[in-house]
Amino acid sequence: MSRDIATQVADDGVATLTLSRPERRNALSIELRDELTEQLDGWASDPAIRAVVLTGAGSTFCAGFDLDEFAQADLATSIRDSSRRYHLAVWQFPKPLVAAVNGPAVAGGMDLCVLCDIRIASATAVFGHPEIKFGAPPLFTPLQWIVGMGVARELCLTGRRIDAHEALRIGLVNSISEPARLLDDAVAVARAIIEAPQAALEYTKRYLISSPGATFERTFAVEHDAVFEDFLRGAVGPRSTP
Repeated sequence: MSRDIATQVADDGVATLTLSRPERRNALSIELRDELTEQLDGWASDPAIRAVVLTGAGSTFCAGFDLDEFAQADLATSIRDSSRRYHLAVWQFPKPLVAAVNGPAVAGGMDLCVLCDIRIASATAVFGHPEIKFGAPPLFTPLQWIVGMGVARELCLTGRRIDAHEALRIGLVNSISEPARLLDDAVAVARAIIEAPQAALEYTKRYLISSPGATFERTFAVEHDAVFEDFLRGAVGPRSTP
């Protein structure tokens, strides 16, 4: 039984997946990543699931990876491997993913919403890559596909945080909702999507995944796998800089 995620499936096939570690600001622990990966993998082949809304419990969407785990050297390989499985499970999920960003989405939490197809932000949402300040390079390529290379470079290099209104202006999010309406609005978007035949949606998802000039997997090998190889050698990571 899942401890760190919660799920709900409506009769029309719109599923809701909630990150459920509010006491840790929904930090992406190994266990949470593995649970999310397993759930998405199961839903990928389940004909009862037509679209998924992803959100967070409490006042935070996701604060990124659980840094307490990075302090444990014996977990390094497990962190890397679970991270790879999780990122690819989100990116390769064959059905529409709508992020209902209910609060701060920073570091790995920003990556998570960027990997979704559509982002609906609460007026209280905040986005940013503060991990650059602690020695952890952020993912660049998926972000630049959405906001453009120039803006993505600035956000990745500075770690600057932006609010929901700036996120809307630069195209990072598709719309802003009041906090009390966020989930309803995200579900409404998912229901508008599933008015199309499922086969058409899944064909379209395949096109969306494969159409950028460089594949996600190729850039991921540079931006994720190579970074973790350096992390395992102690050359990069949250503890590698003063």
